[in-house]
Amino acid sequence: MQPRLSSVVRVLTIASSDSGGGAGIQADLKAFARCGVHGMSVIAALTAQNTIGVTAIHPCPPEFIQAQLAAVYSDLPPAAVKTGMLFSEPIITTVAAALAGRRQPLVVDPVMIASSGAQLLEPAAVRALVELLFPLATVVTPNLMEAQALTGLATEDRYRLTEALLALGARAALVTGGHGSRPVDHLLADGRHLEIPVSRHDRAATHGAGCTHSAALAACLGRGDPLPVAARRAALVAGLAVEHGLVGLGAGDGPVDALGIASLSPPQAG
Repeated sequence: MQPRLSSVVRVLTIASSDSGGGAGIQADLKAFARCGVHGMSVIAALTAQNTIGVTAIHPCPPEFIQAQLAAVYSDLPPAAVKTGMLFSEPIITTVAAALAGRRQPLVVDPVMIASSGAQLLEPAAVRALVELLFPLATVVTPNLMEAQALTGLATEDRYRLTEALLALGARAALVTGGHGSRPVDHLLADGRHLEIPVSRHDRAATHGAGCTHSAALAACLGRGDPLPVAARRAALVAGLAVEHGLVGLGAGDGPVDALGIASLSPPQAG
């Protein structure tokens, strides 16, 4: 039997689960759907998490991560991949070995610290992230604090930060604009700096904004957009998700809403 062909673009997230549904794998899959691609997931770790914070992290065994990757690639090879919270050096090593030599676009979101302050990347894993995954990435997408931590530069100058990220081995870098004094995403790719103005919304519902941005970027790359175009579209997706964020859903900062679920309902029956 000949395999069935589909025009639907497939995109893979390798990240961790958020039991509160606001960030991580859950946010990625919603962003993928918003961008019109079929989302697949390899879960690197489980978190016990809600809108208030992260109370526990359970990393998946590397051999199970390998099994998930093998299952996806053997039947549903993705057009693009993003990585999110990977937590530990063994997990990063496993993921990097599986992705090495593959040709699809790769977005590496170096998730290090939750908005609640919880440590999401073990200190020993930072070097593995930079040395093993940065060289494989089409683009890395830290927020301002992550870029500062990775480069050791205590500056809000995204021009300098992106230059320093490339010096660490990244081929392209995008420092997102959700934090700091200037609301601008800054992309450095192919020797060119590009500033993308972004909207900030005074809403207590930004949980998952970074995951949504990097997932939308991967989806757009998977659909064939050049990186600057994909970056602009991802900024729009993330901005709208914050604008429609679910304020008051829990006791803490609510999740972003990439799908506009507050305006949705099941179809009428009968």
